[in-house]
Order: sequence, then C-alpha cells, then structure tokens
Amino acid sequence: MSAEGLSAVAALEQRYLRDFPREAARRFETLPIEEAVEVLAEQPAAVTVPVFEQLTEYVQETLIERLPESAVRGLLSGMDPPLAVELLQSLEPGQMRRCLDLIEPAARKPLEGLMGYAPDTAGRLMDPRVTSFRSDMTVGEALERMRTFRKPRALRELLLVDDEGRLVGRVDIQDLAVAPAEDMLTRLAKPVQVAVLDVATKEEVVSRIEQHRVSVLPVVNVSERLLGVIHHSALVAAVQEDASLDMQTMVGAHKDERAMSKVSFAVQKRLPWLQINLATAFLAAAVVGLFEDMIAKFTALAVLLPVVAGQSGNAGAQALAVTMRGLALREISVRQLPLVVFKEINVGLLNGLAVAAVTALGVYLWSGSAGLVMVISVAMVISMIAAGFAGALIPIALTRLGFDPAQASSIVLTTVTDVVGFFSFLGIAVLLQASL
Repeated sequence: MSAEGLSAVAALEQRYLRDFPREAARRFETLPIEEAVEVLAEQPAAVTVPVFEQLTEYVQETLIERLPESAVRGLLSGMDPPLAVELLQSLEPGQMRRCLDLIEPAARKPLEGLMGYAPDTAGRLMDPRVTSFRSDMTVGEALERMRTFRKPRALRELLLVDDEGRLVGRVDIQDLAVAPAEDMLTRLAKPVQVAVLDVATKEEVVSRIEQHRVSVLPVVNVSERLLGVIHHSALVAAVQEDASLDMQTMVGAHKDERAMSKVSFAVQKRLPWLQINLATAFLAAAVVGLFEDMIAKFTALAVLLPVVAGQSGNAGAQALAVTMRGLALREISVRQLPLVVFKEINVGLLNGLAVAAVTALGVYLWSGSAGLVMVISVAMVISMIAAGFAGALIPIALTRLGFDPAQASSIVLTTVTDVVGFFSFLGIAVLLQASL
C-alpha cells in the first residue's frame, strides 16, 4: 500500500477510536493482546484514553503490563482520576509503584491524594480536576478563562470560591452566557444547593444526589475548601458495582474476586463459605433425622418435604431482597426494624394462606388424605411466616451488629427456612399422625 493509503487508513482508525470509544473497546477485547498493544501504542493519549476507560479491568491490567512506558504515562495521566486510582490499586504493589513513577508529578499528585481516602467515600469518588472561579471575577474574565479549557465535561455551572478556596456559590452557565461582560460573577451567584465532605460515605452521597437531583456534587473538606466534584456518571458506576458485589457476597463469593481471578484466589475466598454452608446443611439434616421413624412409616412425607422448604426459602429470599434494598437506598434504618418485621410477617401470613390453599388441593388430589392436607397446609403457613420474619430481621440485625448483611444473610436465611420448614412439617405430622 502506498504512503498515502497508509496515512488514510491511520486517519480513519484514529477517527473511529475518537468517535466510537465504546464500540472500539469491545473490538479491542476480541483482539490478540499483542495487536491491541500495537494499536494503542501508535495512537495519541487523547484518542486512546476514552477507549481504554471502557475496557474491562482484566484487559486494562493486561495492557498496562505490556504497553511501552510512554503509552502508560499518557493513559494514566489522561484518565478520570477515580478510574485511574481503581486501576492502579488492582495491580500488584510493585507494578502500581512503577506506574505511578512514570507519571509526571503534577498528574501524580491528585492520584496519590485520592488513594489516601478510604474506599467508598466521597473523596475516592470525586474528580479533583475541578476548575473554580473567584467570585470577584467578571463575566468576561470567566469566559476568557473557559476558552482555555480543553473540552469541558458536562459543564452546567461554575463553582465560585473565595480567597481561601472555600466554596461560596455557583453560577448557571446559561446566566453567564447572556450576562454583560463587565458584570461580576458575584452578582450572578446563587447559593450552593448541596455539598458533601470528602469523608462522607457513598450511601450519603447517593442520598444527597437523589434528594437534590444534581448532576455534579461538590466535595469539600472540614474547612469548606473545594476539593473536587462527583459526576453523576461516576456515582452511577459506583452504585452498579456495589449491586454486583452484593450479588457475589450473598452467595459466598468474595467482593474482590473477578471473572479472570486466579483459581487459587477463588478457592481461598469461596471455600470457607462452602464449609459454613455444609455445616448448616448438616444442621437441617439433623432435624430431619429426628423424625426418621416417622418418615419411614409415612413415605409421602419425604416426597412433600422439599415443597415446604422450597416455598419458605423463596418467600424468605423475597423479604431479604426487599429489606437489603431498603437498607442500601437508605429507605429504612435499624430503628425501623419492628415495622419492617411486622410487615413481612403479615405478608408471610397472607401468602402462606394463599399458597397453602393451592397446596392443599394438589396434595388431596394426589394422596386423597385429609390428614396429609392438614399437615402440609399448617406447616406451609408457619414456615412462610418464619421466612418473612427471618428475611427482614437478619440483614437489619447484621447491620446493627456492624457486619456486612450481604456477606452472610443468604446462608443464615437458608438455615432458618430449612430448619423451620422441616421441623414444622414433620412436627405437625407427629402430632396428627393418627389422621394420616
């Protein structure tokens, strides 16, 4: 191919990466790693950064290890600081230090500042690259300064600070656009709707944004000095990650495990919870063992036993999911435990009666035994009431005790629903065995 042809191909490739970063990232994830490294190394950082930010964490880590130092420097310097910090902290300590040393001091300082914050705090989520404006500036001076920016990110308002860097107000961008050039920004200023401390939790950040419906949330320190802003997109990504982590931890997988984690790491983190689950399974089996003679005498009990346990398990999982969502979104607190538990008991009672009616009909058509119908109907109502009670109580109680409810709720709930379901069904069968 001629030099002109190669130049045209390179220009088209660059235009594709610049205009369609998400699609390009999906394409990169299917390429051999050597080819992906070659393409990224040839392009300027301004083009590759948006693509690199869309890649999965595993692909990012693999590329960082193989890209030349100049490309690594450009990527980490150009990425959104919270995303860059997340990537750096996923690397081995030696690799993380090497990457940090490659970055120019001016770009490295904000990253190290973010790394000093605890995970899931406003300081870790914020973008420190916020440009503040003095309240004594004129509109003309502010517009001139804005022209020197690179492309602004969803710039809807200017944040005003005083001589000490304290946040004192905001100016809507539309007000700035129509104001005379000689007007002072302080004349256009409006009160700041909401701000959060850098040590505020992610839950508090979510609550503030939902309450005030802002797209950009200023972050300040205890002296009210402006440190950065949290963009709505960063918060959405963080909440989505939290939701996926809860899904993992509820089934006993560790929050740090990823799809491409090492086998040894996955086994180390999963095995303890599997052993705990095995112990609880033996506990449920021991309950069944107490009624071994009864089951041997009436084999129909063994057939119907999973029906009661399965229904109560599903009912408990529903109550658990609703309660945990309420805790995560701050719809409820531990002080509302009695109200939540009472509500789930009532739900369990009504659902239990409805399910018991259908179960009774099915069991009667199958067995023709009125006694067996009575046993499973009563056991179904009791077990579903217990499931609702446990599904609401367990996550709130774990939260009150300082534990992560997502980590252990599912295993504890399964134990409760199995033990109560088996014991109620077989216990009632013993009491009513004369009618079986």
